[in-house]
Amino acid sequence: MYGRYTQDLGTFAKDEAARLRLQQGHGEGTPRPRRPSELLEYTQGRCGPCRVCALQCQRFLISKVGEDWVFLILLGLVMALVSWAMDFAIATCLQAQKWMYGGLDTNVLLQYLAWVTYPTVLITFSAGFTQILAPQAVGSGIPEMKTILRGVVLKEYLTLKTFVAKVIGLTCALGSGMPLGKEGPFVHIASMCAALLSRFLSLFGGIYENEARNIEMLAAACAVGVGCCFAAPIGGVLFSIEVTSTFFAVRNYWRGFFAATFSAFIFRVLAVWNKDEETITALFKTRFRLDFPFDLQELPAFAVIGIASGFGGALFVYLNRKIVQFMRRQKTINRFLMKKRLLFPALVTLLISTLTFPPGFGQFMAGQLTQKDTLVTLFDNQTWAKQGLSDEFEYLGILEAWHHPRSNVFITLVVFILMKFWMSALATTIPVPCGAFMPVFVIGAAFGRLVGESMAAWFPDGIHTNSNTYRIVPGGYAVVGAAALSGAVTHTVSTAVIVFELTGQISHILPVMIAVILANAVAQSLQPSLYDSIIRIKKLPYLPELGWGHHEKYNVRVEDIMVRDIRYVTLNCKYRDLQHVLHSTKMKSLPLVESAESMILLGSIERAQVGAPLCHQLSPQRRLQALRQ
Repeated sequence: MYGRYTQDLGTFAKDEAARLRLQQGHGEGTPRPRRPSELLEYTQGRCGPCRVCALQCQRFLISKVGEDWVFLILLGLVMALVSWAMDFAIATCLQAQKWMYGGLDTNVLLQYLAWVTYPTVLITFSAGFTQILAPQAVGSGIPEMKTILRGVVLKEYLTLKTFVAKVIGLTCALGSGMPLGKEGPFVHIASMCAALLSRFLSLFGGIYENEARNIEMLAAACAVGVGCCFAAPIGGVLFSIEVTSTFFAVRNYWRGFFAATFSAFIFRVLAVWNKDEETITALFKTRFRLDFPFDLQELPAFAVIGIASGFGGALFVYLNRKIVQFMRRQKTINRFLMKKRLLFPALVTLLISTLTFPPGFGQFMAGQLTQKDTLVTLFDNQTWAKQGLSDEFEYLGILEAWHHPRSNVFITLVVFILMKFWMSALATTIPVPCGAFMPVFVIGAAFGRLVGESMAAWFPDGIHTNSNTYRIVPGGYAVVGAAALSGAVTHTVSTAVIVFELTGQISHILPVMIAVILANAVAQSLQPSLYDSIIRIKKLPYLPELGWGHHEKYNVRVEDIMVRDIRYVTLNCKYRDLQHVLHSTKMKSLPLVESAESMILLGSIERAQVGAPLCHQLSPQRRLQALRQ
């Protein structure tokens, strides 16, 4: 790791000796240099003590800045600031939509135009801005990060241009109120931030140019992305390991935890500083009873939520993939949309906005609630279903969105789940920076709430245990459903930990773990994860996991598929051999072996790197020079 650093110091020592000789050569009668390069050498030679002082300062800076914790603190701080600023901008955009909608309450037509036009403009701007500046910023970013962490180089995916496009495009997309998520894009944003920080800090020392170290920092950045998004550092680290890595070096554990914890802390401190919160608390704090959170007889209901969420997660991935494949296979539609790139996102936004219009069909699916408000209401620890005349529930505040005079809460929840399911699958195919975790999380919470309200209606006095009676808490079912469905779509178990950190309560740990494991078991047997599905659609260079029912493929060996007759370069080969190798093969990369007898592989060298010096050495000028000598 420190080879480059010591090499730089050795080079510097040689240069210092040369400069001292230069200094001795410049006597009193020596004319002063006129060219800038000569002037630089002259002044550096004159100031020997200054150079020694500068060298000591450089050593001190490299020793301090080169330490991992400095880099991780900077990464956590920058990501917390980006996350807070984006949340503030998104909240402002959503508030502006509510203000426009509420200010035109005298005319329904004007309300509809404001409700539909606002998100359409934002989504169209996001799609156009991203397409012009950096098309690599489109989508989640987690599939690309999975590929990059396997060692594949994807050009332009970790550049400043892509970072700007991702941040601005995601802010506009989420500010539109569409059913889109921010967790996946934040993993990509954190990775770009880590890559840019590495490039910046490489000015202080060559340690940041080490490729293996950069991969370690990218792995830590993935944890920071989830940590500062949900203020869930532990779940963020575990989720990033499950999603992005097949092999995870344990030495990176502390890096991920340290950076994610620092980032989540700063993110919540900024909320307190802005007076959004009184103190550092969970994002969606719940107040379920702790003395008796659930009865053991409710566990079958939680298991049903897990199994149903497994089927639902597999269906979501299948539907999302089929929508993309349909758009690509229909050549007429594909050709038309390639010419009119902004038409598809505008039409999808128009359709979804029309269906969620509160005075219209949106009144049957809580259309005016944002994703955050929806989760707050679904995790509510009160029971909404009517349990007798004396237990009539009063819908106050944002809970009023779920109440409709001509239908009950069950119809509202069923319509919400069905509509949001296909809307989210369709919306995540829009060419803007967006994720799918939050929409799926909300749908799962709604499904869990539906089961919980049904249980509360069937057992209005709770399930009797001995002489004590405890009523059923539907909010706990919503927490279980959210973790199960999001875990089924992403094929992760760490969503359980994310849910505990989001709600601030661990009382439902057993039901959540049962549901998440069952959901994963069902979903993994039916479909790949959403990220693996996107990797297949985009045809990224990535070897997916072997699913269930593919055990015979473990018997396939490398020698069964490898190419044996390939050209190679040896350490002691001549120019003629190099030229022969280049003429006889078109491979982009050539293997470098120790010798033709031992065939010990030392590494690989790109064709261009071999061809450039060969052209230089065998050029006509070099031949003339050799003849003269």
